[in-house]
Amino acid sequence: MNINVGDNKMELNGRDDLKKPLLEPSDSVCVTIPEPVDKLEKKRTVMFKIGNIKCASCVTSIESVLGEINGVESVSVSPIHGHAAIEYVPKLVNPKLIKETIEDAGFPVKEFSEQQIAVCRLRIKGMACTSCSESLERALKFLDGVKKAVVGLALEEAKVHFDPNVTDSDRIIEAIEDAGFGADLISSGNEANKVHLKLEGVSSVEDMNTIKSYLESAIGVNHVEMDLEEKRATVNYDPDFTGPRSIIEAVQEVAHGSYKASLYIPPRQRETEQHHEINNYRNQFLLSCLFSVPLFIFSMVLPMLPPFGDWLEYKIYNMFTVGLLLRWVLCTPVQFIVGRRFYKGSYHALRLKSANMDVLVAMGTNAAYFYSVYVAIKSLSSDTFKGQDFFETSAMLISFILLGKYLEVLAKGKTSDALAKLTDLAPDSACLLILDDDGNVVSEVAISTQLIQRNDIIKIIPGEKVPVDGIVIDGQSYVNESMITGEAQPIAKKPGDKVIGGTMNENGCLLVKATHVGSETALSQIVQLVEAAQLARAPIQKIADRISRFFVPAIVLTAFITWLGWLIPGVIGIYPKHWIPKGMDKFELALQFGISVLVVACPCALGLATPTAVMVATGKGASLGVLIKGGNALEKAHKVKAIVFDKTGTLTVGKPEVVNVMLFSSVSMEDFCDVAIAAEANSQHPIAKAFLEHARKLRQKIESNRQSNNQHVTEAKDFEVHPGTGVSGKVGDKMVLVGNKRLMQTYNVTVGPEIEGYISEHEQQARTCVLVSIDGKIAGAFAVTDPVKPEAKNVILYLLSMGISSIMVTGDNWATATAIAKEVGIEKVIAEMDPIGKADRIKDLQMRGLTVAMVGDGINDSPALVAADVGMAIGAGTDVAIEAADIVLIKSNLEDVVTAIDLSRKTISRIWLNYVWALGYNILGVPVAAGILYPFTGVRLPPWLAGACMAASSLSVVCSSLLLQSYRKSWVFQDTKRGHSHCSKST
Repeated sequence: MNINVGDNKMELNGRDDLKKPLLEPSDSVCVTIPEPVDKLEKKRTVMFKIGNIKCASCVTSIESVLGEINGVESVSVSPIHGHAAIEYVPKLVNPKLIKETIEDAGFPVKEFSEQQIAVCRLRIKGMACTSCSESLERALKFLDGVKKAVVGLALEEAKVHFDPNVTDSDRIIEAIEDAGFGADLISSGNEANKVHLKLEGVSSVEDMNTIKSYLESAIGVNHVEMDLEEKRATVNYDPDFTGPRSIIEAVQEVAHGSYKASLYIPPRQRETEQHHEINNYRNQFLLSCLFSVPLFIFSMVLPMLPPFGDWLEYKIYNMFTVGLLLRWVLCTPVQFIVGRRFYKGSYHALRLKSANMDVLVAMGTNAAYFYSVYVAIKSLSSDTFKGQDFFETSAMLISFILLGKYLEVLAKGKTSDALAKLTDLAPDSACLLILDDDGNVVSEVAISTQLIQRNDIIKIIPGEKVPVDGIVIDGQSYVNESMITGEAQPIAKKPGDKVIGGTMNENGCLLVKATHVGSETALSQIVQLVEAAQLARAPIQKIADRISRFFVPAIVLTAFITWLGWLIPGVIGIYPKHWIPKGMDKFELALQFGISVLVVACPCALGLATPTAVMVATGKGASLGVLIKGGNALEKAHKVKAIVFDKTGTLTVGKPEVVNVMLFSSVSMEDFCDVAIAAEANSQHPIAKAFLEHARKLRQKIESNRQSNNQHVTEAKDFEVHPGTGVSGKVGDKMVLVGNKRLMQTYNVTVGPEIEGYISEHEQQARTCVLVSIDGKIAGAFAVTDPVKPEAKNVILYLLSMGISSIMVTGDNWATATAIAKEVGIEKVIAEMDPIGKADRIKDLQMRGLTVAMVGDGINDSPALVAADVGMAIGAGTDVAIEAADIVLIKSNLEDVVTAIDLSRKTISRIWLNYVWALGYNILGVPVAAGILYPFTGVRLPPWLAGACMAASSLSVVCSSLLLQSYRKSWVFQDTKRGHSHCSKST
């Protein structure tokens, strides 16, 4: 087999659009990796704006004082602008000291430009409720050098933007641990292209330094980290110049093959941490049960059985009984060993001037335990004292809370199931074709997917998954893309078509040239986008944040008032004595009610109401081909009352076809095609591409008739794009305009009656007419049609049934726009708009109080996507459109617009339901625990049962959010028998 990978049509080198990732992360931060200094130290550069520089001697003074600082490598000061660039070694000096030195020399530093902002993601352990995430955020923001910190409660992650000149990820982890939480680094700096290697033959620091030096000198290697203890290397590289296989080969070339390297795949931290947390809670619960179950039996069961009851009541000394001793012994390990986590959480929360669930649990259990200790000591010292201990209350309370947390983490693990399924889509291995210099296949090698490099040729047989994004260079097949796009029908693929990593090849053999590998693939970009969305905080979360600030103090105050409210009336004798249970006194009854109030209140349920629902919804949306960039986008989308649609590529298929070409001058068809091809060659507009394809075919037909092969076309000079109207440029010595009537009017080109008639005739048929002017005269025109998407009309009707009005805004002419709008059922049309005009029309709608969404697919839609309350990029359009959008619709199907809005409405409804349940539980639970029903019904809530209710409330909120996983698309279908459109919903 011979594969011509050098064909211009298939060649990807130099094609910028194929080098760019399909989905850019919305908040990506570029971090420059500094070059090594002496193979050990690194240099950085900091910029200052310095005042009072009057002459060359001032520059000399600054350079002199800075040169004396250990670690400053070079200083460059501009006496004219007052700019200073200082190169330094971060391990020896920091920018703050440099700044202070300049100021001490008598020169004010007007601007301090921090050149680098790094970002790291961390896994956080030990967060229980909103108070935890809020206090941790505050602690991180107070850390010197941290610019921004976002902590996700449900995701249990933190994303920190920081100045690497001032701090680093190790100090950030220290700050988190100092705040009382555990932290593990997930990623730091530029994680875009990184490979982990396992090294063999390495036994000393010298070996590691030799390999490191060799790799750092290799082309395309940006940064190398070595771990002698684990014998591993982590290499950051530029995929344009090298790749994992080349790096492994480079290691094996060192010292004539003395060292060996192989790919090391780190364990998935998220899954590992989840299993560890689940096992930890399970073990803690089982350990508590080891003591709590016997304690319950000794307290509640055996005293009712005569032989055992008498034995337990046996007095060891004074009133101190065997049963009391056993309960004390069994409760103490649960209180101080198993319950240690609550003490630690309370200490760190109070130290940060915050209060969380741990504070409530610690106060409740301590009150029960230490009152019981008082009863035990009093029993030892008195032969007449009779008191009721609450040892079983403390132990069982802790056990039930741990059971609730165990069930909660099990349920929370399922909220990220959709994300885990996306991550698992990529196959583990692939078949790499080895080619000789002539493009002939020499051999086939099975390699790990992570070793695939850009421009590799991969063979994909039927039934195999596509390992990475690429372009088909040979073979034809159908590929099932439902797992990425949600598209149910397999998509036909032929040479020149793009394929997405993670999709399934169904029936033919394909040879694919890799274009995007590693973190650049569409699948990786989707996962990153969803992870970022799950970490982003929805505005509706502010309700829980506000409540959490006063929730715990309010509950503590309520518990104290409850205790006094039962104790004082009991002492005074306001309520009858028969209300007091047998074996208790007034103080003990009041104490039980107070403890119940402390432990029944649950701030956790409030904190989990929003993030768990957002996690499930964004994951579910991703599995349906709808990428929602966080809770903010979800919340805005559910309020949408008007949707603005672009025409080309949004309401229409986006693949225009030329249906007519007409000349209006003496210019030959051959020259007309040449000039138009040259002018349109650099345009990215779908109409331009359609005409180029048609003109080239027409040109080839002319040449074949003449039996000649002279197809050289001059490239246009001074090429300029006029948004919304067309393009212009010089072809040879001729000034050429290609565009609509407005472009011609701008350049004062006359459009005669004959041309007007041609335009009018075709526009009435919903065709777009493009005029070609040569040196100020219309040479010809061509008519283009772009068929309407088959689902467009039903989607517009469905949106209307949802109470959403549809508007079309386009740069096309009024006649064509009106014809398309009439066909799809849109009543309001705004035509002949440039990109800024589209954004202005959206602002006009917003001024009327409407929440507006914009659906578009091109660069010219970006201003409107940004201006809209909710921007939707359809068909995974351009990178710019995706960057500007709040919601990315991977397919070009308009039904996904309905899905995005419907899913957002269901999610926000679910969040409010969670809030109603969480708040309702507390509003009802606290009064019941305080004993409001006791005087009337005799019903009271023992503390251990109150603790079980508290744990159940958090679990119920998580399970409520998990119900969003059962969401199914709303759909629209056409009843061909009756000729009516029907809308159907399923949730």
